[in-house]
Amino acid sequence: MAPNKAGDELVFFVNGKKVVEKDVDPETTLLTYLRRKLGLCGTKLGCGEGGCGACTVMISKYDPFRKKILHHSANACLFPICALHHVAVTTVEGIGNTKSRLHPAQERIAKSHGSQCGFCTPGIVMSMYTLLRNNPEPCMEDIEDAFQGNLCRCTGYRPILEGYRTFAKDMNGCGRAANSTGCCRSGKENTMNGGCCGGKANGPGCCMNGKEDSVTMTSSSLFNSSEFQPLDPTQEPIFPPELMTQGNKQQKQMCFKGERVMWIQPTTLNELVALKSQYPNAKLVVGNTEVGIEMRLKNLLYPVIIAPAWIPEMNAVQHTETGVTIGAACTLKSVEEVMKKAVADLPPYKTEIFQAVLEQLRWFAGPQIRNVAAIGGNIMTASPISDLNPVLMASGSKLTLVSKEGKRTVTMDEKFFTGYRKTIVKPEEILLSVEIPYSRKGEYFSAFKQASRREDDIAIVTCGLRVLFQDSTSRVKEIKLSYGGMAPTTVLALKTCKELTGRDWNEKLLQDACRLLSGEMDLSPSAPGGMVDFRRTLTLSFFFKFYLTVLQKLSKSGTKTMCQPVPSNYISATELFHKDPIANAQLFQVSSSFPKTEPSSYSPFTRMSRSAFCSPINASSPSTQASSSQPFVLLQEVPKGQAVEDMVGRPLVHVSAAKQASGEAVYCDDIPHYENELYLTLVTSTKAHAKILSVDTSEAQTVPGFVCFVSAKDVPGSNITGIANDETVFAQDVVTCVGHIIGAVLADTQEHSRRAAKAVKIKYEELQPIVTIQEAIEKQSFFKDIKRINKGDVKKGFEESDHILEGEMYLGGQEHFYLETHCTLAVPKGEDGEMELFVSTQNPMKTQEFAANALGVPSNRIVVRVKRMGGGFGGKETRSTVLTSVVAVAAFKTGRAVRCMLDRDEDMLISGGRHPFLGRYKVGFMKNGKVKSLEVSYYSNGGNSVDLSHGVMDRALLHLDNSYNIPNVSSMGVVCKTNLPSNTAFRGFGGPQGMMIAECWMSDLAQKCGLPPEEVRKLNLYHEGDTTHFNQKLEGFTLQRCWDECLSSSSYHSRKKLIEEFNKQNRWKKRGISIIPTKFGISFTVPFLNQAGALVHVYTDGSVLLTHGGTEMGQGLHTKMIQVASRALGVPTSKIYISETSTNTVPNTSPTAASVSADINGMAVYNACQTILKRLEPIKQSNPKGSWEDWIKTAYESCVSLSATGFYRIPEVGYNFEKNEGKPFSYFSYGVACSEVEIDCLTGDHKNIRTDIVMDVGTSLNPAIDIGQIEGAFVQGIGLFTMEELRYSPEGNLYTRGPGMYKIPAFGDIPAEFNVSLLRDCPNSKAVYSSKAVGEPPLFLSASVFYAIKDAIYSARKDSGLTEAFRLDSPATPERIRNACVDIFTKMRILSFAECERMDTFGYRECLSEKCAGYVMTWYHLD
Repeated sequence: MAPNKAGDELVFFVNGKKVVEKDVDPETTLLTYLRRKLGLCGTKLGCGEGGCGACTVMISKYDPFRKKILHHSANACLFPICALHHVAVTTVEGIGNTKSRLHPAQERIAKSHGSQCGFCTPGIVMSMYTLLRNNPEPCMEDIEDAFQGNLCRCTGYRPILEGYRTFAKDMNGCGRAANSTGCCRSGKENTMNGGCCGGKANGPGCCMNGKEDSVTMTSSSLFNSSEFQPLDPTQEPIFPPELMTQGNKQQKQMCFKGERVMWIQPTTLNELVALKSQYPNAKLVVGNTEVGIEMRLKNLLYPVIIAPAWIPEMNAVQHTETGVTIGAACTLKSVEEVMKKAVADLPPYKTEIFQAVLEQLRWFAGPQIRNVAAIGGNIMTASPISDLNPVLMASGSKLTLVSKEGKRTVTMDEKFFTGYRKTIVKPEEILLSVEIPYSRKGEYFSAFKQASRREDDIAIVTCGLRVLFQDSTSRVKEIKLSYGGMAPTTVLALKTCKELTGRDWNEKLLQDACRLLSGEMDLSPSAPGGMVDFRRTLTLSFFFKFYLTVLQKLSKSGTKTMCQPVPSNYISATELFHKDPIANAQLFQVSSSFPKTEPSSYSPFTRMSRSAFCSPINASSPSTQASSSQPFVLLQEVPKGQAVEDMVGRPLVHVSAAKQASGEAVYCDDIPHYENELYLTLVTSTKAHAKILSVDTSEAQTVPGFVCFVSAKDVPGSNITGIANDETVFAQDVVTCVGHIIGAVLADTQEHSRRAAKAVKIKYEELQPIVTIQEAIEKQSFFKDIKRINKGDVKKGFEESDHILEGEMYLGGQEHFYLETHCTLAVPKGEDGEMELFVSTQNPMKTQEFAANALGVPSNRIVVRVKRMGGGFGGKETRSTVLTSVVAVAAFKTGRAVRCMLDRDEDMLISGGRHPFLGRYKVGFMKNGKVKSLEVSYYSNGGNSVDLSHGVMDRALLHLDNSYNIPNVSSMGVVCKTNLPSNTAFRGFGGPQGMMIAECWMSDLAQKCGLPPEEVRKLNLYHEGDTTHFNQKLEGFTLQRCWDECLSSSSYHSRKKLIEEFNKQNRWKKRGISIIPTKFGISFTVPFLNQAGALVHVYTDGSVLLTHGGTEMGQGLHTKMIQVASRALGVPTSKIYISETSTNTVPNTSPTAASVSADINGMAVYNACQTILKRLEPIKQSNPKGSWEDWIKTAYESCVSLSATGFYRIPEVGYNFEKNEGKPFSYFSYGVACSEVEIDCLTGDHKNIRTDIVMDVGTSLNPAIDIGQIEGAFVQGIGLFTMEELRYSPEGNLYTRGPGMYKIPAFGDIPAEFNVSLLRDCPNSKAVYSSKAVGEPPLFLSASVFYAIKDAIYSARKDSGLTEAFRLDSPATPERIRNACVDIFTKMRILSFAECERMDTFGYRECLSEKCAGYVMTWYHLD
């Protein structure tokens, strides 16, 4: 029966408290309810599509079908509140807090320095907590798998894994499975590297012998795990008894009606069938992982939603004679459990298909999605890139459908999918169950998937491949090849399968199969999704892998075949992807003498130490890692005699870490709502370049809760804004990019404002857009002020050179992907134009200035306040003002508080990112690799406004040398004006782009000379006292030391030999290694920005309130400033507090950027403290034995001011491009990284095996924070150079919006062995307490991964007879890697074998067609 009423009671529990709701809106998500209704703001909104994990909570319920309580993680941003009936929800607030007790999952991530900006931390904590509730003693693999659905942009993941490693039962010492080969507990010495701790298993110096001797340590140097409170599972909150009781009772049908959507939850199959008959177009929803995204991001509306999760028949699992029948409402997690049990219990020959299902589920989304998404939903969504549908189709799985007409069974074959996201299932029918068949004797099955990222990513191409042989033969009886990503539907290669049936499994079959597939699995050049060549190649590569795998299994089964066995160098092509557990070492310096107290000369460290987490390789697998036999030792972290209260140089935990881990840290959108507060949603252009003809808001005005529309006519001050005054608050007449802000809608709730904004109708007259750098060059569309740096005589340099090399390289842009999107809360004060702005920004001064300008008031009426940001990376330096000015105008117009936090897709569309670069170069060099002359032109894509593009180009030109001495240079930098959102600052600020192009020509130069790249790089390195191309003398040049130490600690030369041997033994897997230096200039290149202020208040109880001009975005700036003030004042850090950064305490602040914030703000803090100390000096002299509190009390009573400002500017900085003179940088930070990778030549996959970094950070203020910055920057750089790719349409539309399409590195993408050391004995006289900047310099070191990949590709190309240099643009995505590994499969995409003029089956013959592969396929010459 259809429901005739609404208003059922929804009963659930949140953190142990019962919640009863009536008349809930089905469109409300759990996240919205937690944050708005319950005020539980620890659960964060990061993306709104289940892709980042920031909103992770634990869902607990009693399963009446399995008769047990289930705990699982879920994405609150997608979880419908209507699905919570009789469910218990646990949020981060519910497991612990700083007021009483942190849960071990919270404590360990905080104390292990695993929380930087902290926005992702609650979600990661809840993923870990859920795992511990289900398995209090997980293994390390369980822990890593639990985080597949969580992202972090700050930490580089290593400290999170290291902290949580302490929960793992199999990770008690060395970073490898306990007692396995190479583990220090096993006593077995690894033949490659001498075992853990240099082969001293259980001897002196071993991390596991438990004895404290001069070289032994028992815990990490950055945190002491012995201080962690133990995990006690008995102390966890109990499942609400009421829900246990209710779980055993018969449920009744529920119905909830909202403004637009009705949610019905039936309890019996008959009810469900009747409902579907009444509402044939209703969506069936179990996990809401697809429908939720469609309604939120695709503007689709489903008026009726039916939830079948309670239907017993749809949750049942049955083992039949032919297979396993799984109810359509069973979650993918439960399917995984069923498959694993079947594989364990049944003979291997019966589980070939089950193993393929498990392999696909292994990489299917994240746990939060798998825990709630149903197998039926995956099938019925009919996605052409589904991971499971090709497997189900190839296996001939059977589907049971039910309707009022009865049941019918259909086979998932070529007829099942009728079109894009369409099936043969009738509207009134329901998918009841799916039967996955057992495999038979002589039947083999493989499934493959290729994506941009291994973890939690949608497929580019996916497949299920099955073959059944005639009894005891290798003759094909039946074959099914099913592919996803090659058509609008999942498809079977019917023609190929028909041709191969009855054939013997041999080389001729392989050859014909590839020929047939290349014709049948074809794509037009304009196919949706692009990557046409790559996708075509993958279909062949996957079949080749399948062919080898089957041949190997046939050989093992004893089946006689006419084909030769798989050659040993081909076997690695059959191996499934495997990643070793993360192992690491963090090294930092120590000193035995107490130094001077001056802030610029204090140097607490002079010796080096290492943590105990060494990482030997597993000797059972071919590895090229080789470690030094030097034991890892922990020495004194700070000088002897340094006061306990003096925290400078100690690994002090981030001051907000505990609050972040417990969800108590307040971010901009966590601020409680004001009375009558309004929510704002932007209305942006859908055209890249067009005239605005009309804006119609009439439909928007009909949306409930609509208040008003704001546009340019509502700006009380100036509509002109931007760094170069070339932007507008609101577009007028013309839009110049997709995402250009035209107006904004204000409404009573976020949901209403979103709906109203989508209802605004805009008419355009389109103009021709310019999108790419190439188009801008063709049309000469440039911003003025082309910069040049020239040195020496370039022409003469080329004449004197033995060789001249010319080329170009393109570097793609990068999205900041801070976990907290742009957010502003504007609160008008009601008099004199005063307004308070709570903003997530790196630049309070410009935020204040631009808002005041838009409102037409002086800056002194605007107060900007920044508590903390959930990441910034440069993206909130200027682009945050775009949103803030709009919100301020809206608040001014309405006189009410106005809030706006951008959705992830909005943020990515509007805010711009890292500048794409095109570099064209001509380099002259000698036979020995010595560079003589360089001519280089840089072109960047600036977007539709200047913003900071000229500054970015300046830094690129100043870093065009990277670390190399080039006698003669001619360079030019051009900023292209295009119709994309304005690109802006991003960590490195043009430096990485400039240096990357330098490493490109350096790499090709070495190849041309036939010399090892490391020798050529070493030959060209600067030396102490050399002068750069911009005429700055290098002083305190430590790069040579970094280089030598990195070569040594990474065992570079021995590992390179092992890599060469590995590559000889493997045709389809290749390894590469590269060592890359960096020299990064420190200071703003705009001289007046190199200033900072601070304000210190000392209160009568002795407590200190510290304010400075820098903002906290996770980089630990506030923590370091507290350390500086603590030492300067001589008081414990516990007495010092930083509340926020605000324009009414420290005015005219420079943006927190350019890596100089600790330098300039630290000195400003120091100077303010010195002022206080100078005033206290007479009091201290009169009472030398008094306490700090005594002195402060006396000072107050003596009318001595206890408040002081401090100021600092970097001296002697400034550069003139026209004259090529001056000093653009105060000093340089140096570093070197060595990375080793392995690529799959058939798919383009790569894995990062090991990275060793040596970084000069001067004398570290806080080694834990500095190492965290190095690791975070490095992993962000891995994204830049190997993974993150922004894709635009020719019309300027951004395709890659949100984590579903844009992939940043995940937990599994970091190097399996990740070693970081801070260079010893290198105090920096030009910064506070001899420290150095650390935020940006390490990012470029990830280029070592890119060039290691290129090194591996060289080896692959060599096997194909190609030895010349080749072009590899950045990022080195799987597509670029695969296409660069030229072989017969890549050539077949250009011309199929059918078009080949001659083929010889058994010989190694050249084809007469130049377009063809040039080779034919035989076993040993498949190249």
